[in-house]
This record gives sequence, C-alpha cells and structure tokens, in this order.
Amino acid sequence: MEGKKRDDIKIGLEVGVVLKKDQRSGEVTYGKVKRILTKSKTHPHGIKVMLDNNLVGRVCEIK
Repeated sequence: MEGKKRDDIKIGLEVGVVLKKDQRSGEVTYGKVKRILTKSKTHPHGIKVMLDNNLVGRVCEIK
C-alpha cells in the first residue's frame, strides 16, 4: 500500500519513508509513525511523518 492518503496512516503503524536527504537515491528507511505532519487528506509524494526515532520523511510504503 502506498502512503498518499492520510486516512491510511495511523500512529504506531510500521512504514517505509524516504528521507529528504535520500530523495535522489530513493533509499527507504523503516520505522513506526510517531506523528503525522501533513495536514491535507492526500499528498502526491506521500504523507510526511515523524518516525519514533525522530526522523522525518514521506511515506512510500505501509507494512
């Protein structure tokens, strides 16, 4: 499942995100959602979240 809809993402959910520094390579970082940062219902590049290790990225994959 992709992470483009805010309703699909819940706190504590295991997700894969692309960090800002990894946008060119597309490297995915995994973790649990601590906060949902995007306010709109959808985003074409993925919903921005903060992981439990305080890294911020856009969701590209929901486990």
